[in-house]
Amino acid sequence: MRKRQAKKRPLLPDPKFNDQLVTRFVNNLMWDGKKSTAFKVFYDALEIVDAKKQDAEKSSLETWKDALTNVMPHVEVRSRRVGGATFQIPMQIRPDRKISYAIKWMILYARRRNEKSMAAKLASEILAAAKEEGAAVKKRMDTHKMAEANKAFSHFRF
Repeated sequence: MRKRQAKKRPLLPDPKFNDQLVTRFVNNLMWDGKKSTAFKVFYDALEIVDAKKQDAEKSSLETWKDALTNVMPHVEVRSRRVGGATFQIPMQIRPDRKISYAIKWMILYARRRNEKSMAAKLASEILAAAKEEGAAVKKRMDTHKMAEANKAFSHFRF
């Protein structure tokens, strides 16, 4: 935008858990504006997680939040052009951007899984991420490795 930064719109908390993070996740999960379908997929996935998990004292929502935390990256590489050469410069990530990355990666790699329904795919990805396994966690590790490899260019920060 030319003038000023757009205001952050407040998100309504979801009906079941009364949590804004769940609404944010469901908004990313949603296709074609079908929010009720996305909520159903998410809640079904949490029920599957509840049935499959080994940790009895944690609720499925806490397991999902742990999984999201395990997928969150802490550093990323950004391209910066210096004197005709483009360098990949490692930088810290803002907290809201960390959450966005975690949500997007978890949904992306859940969609790529080989299970019957989207709820089953999402549940598997949540369980894998909670145990620090799975494709979404691997993506975070790759991002961190890339930042570590390009640590020498960190003095070019902008």
